[in-house]
Amino acid sequence: MREPELHRVVHTMGTVFSCTVRAEETPGLRRALDAAESTLHHVDEVFSPFRPDSAVNRVRQGRPVPEEWQPELSEVLALCADAHRRTGGRFAAWHSGVFDPSGLVKGWAVERAARLLRAAGAEHVCLNGGGDVQLYGGPWRVGITHPLRPGSCAAVVESPGGPLGIATSGPGERGRHIVDPHTGAPPTDGLASLTVTGPSLTEADMLATAAYCMGAEARGWLGTLPGVAAFGVMSDGRTWTTGKG
Repeated sequence: MREPELHRVVHTMGTVFSCTVRAEETPGLRRALDAAESTLHHVDEVFSPFRPDSAVNRVRQGRPVPEEWQPELSEVLALCADAHRRTGGRFAAWHSGVFDPSGLVKGWAVERAARLLRAAGAEHVCLNGGGDVQLYGGPWRVGITHPLRPGSCAAVVESPGGPLGIATSGPGERGRHIVDPHTGAPPTDGLASLTVTGPSLTEADMLATAAYCMGAEARGWLGTLPGVAAFGVMSDGRTWTTGKG
């Protein structure tokens, strides 16, 4: 008998978040879904570069950040600093003096929201935020959109158990928004999209952003990282994989 599924769709951060939980509906799980939705809206309130009173814009303008936001801001700043160090500066939350942690925050938010559902007893969770996915339990099959053929899949990621984070970087959803900190311009080195998988979506999101900026160097660099797999689509349609998917 097929396990029942609960669904929730949330519109925030300029994209669509969809959640599927395979479980019987209970009051506790409903509350967890509500809490997960509230978490996503809250992260948008705190970290959106488009909200004039967000923490991001307060940092940019040298204005004080509300005390209740400071622990989250400190956590994200620490994650960004660590990512900058580990990627040789390919991941940067500061661009030309402007603070923007967007390359990490969405994955971090999705992973936080998914953990709330796990803590409420949901063993099988799929939370997708604009193509960045955190999985628990399973089995799950997640299609990777082909950047050159709209409406088709370039690959399918299968997860028999999880946890598994899946993050894709490229111009497909938001245009050429990713900037290489080394050049100050969008990458032009042949990658149409890059998908990275690993246990943590926060980690996968950061790695996908940094590696996309590396272009041709991405495959070799990602191949040295334990527990990480990657799938790249080149601008001429060729594909490559590295690690254990």
